[in-house]
Amino acid sequence: MSSKYSRRLRVALVALAVTVTGLAVAGPAAAAAPHTTASSQVATATETAIPIDFVDLPTKPLAADAKQHTIQIAYRNDSGADRTVAPQLLVESPDEGPFLTPSDIKVERRTASGCWETVQLGTQTGTLFTDLSTAQRTLHKSETLTQAYRITVTNPEARGTVHPRVALY
Repeated sequence: MSSKYSRRLRVALVALAVTVTGLAVAGPAAAAAPHTTASSQVATATETAIPIDFVDLPTKPLAADAKQHTIQIAYRNDSGADRTVAPQLLVESPDEGPFLTPSDIKVERRTASGCWETVQLGTQTGTLFTDLSTAQRTLHKSETLTQAYRITVTNPEARGTVHPRVALY
């Protein structure tokens, strides 16, 4: 099985797992974090939609230097109608391992007020991911989604790839 096919299969499985687990991953983080207008729109399990596509953004190596690195996710709704989208950050382990664990990195998201809040990470088959269900928002025609994440590697042995993307519903 080719590495590219394996990675795509893994990403598809992660998307399915995120959709199925929905609030199970986000529940404790959503309850503990201060709520802003955007994060207070937590979907229930019955409201969680399945993404119809993903827009993959450029990947970059995970920097294991204990410094904070900012990742910017930007997506413009060029369709003729409103669209539900969700930014997502995947941190993929090397194909040959060792697999990353949530304790290997710290991920934070910039809030609308400019503060950084810690993001709870899900994990499956060596891929760490941010929750889609709590990140969903409606983008009106010609609007642009911009979301900043900050990653700090806490395990100097951690290796992987940072893969930002946008889920389309």
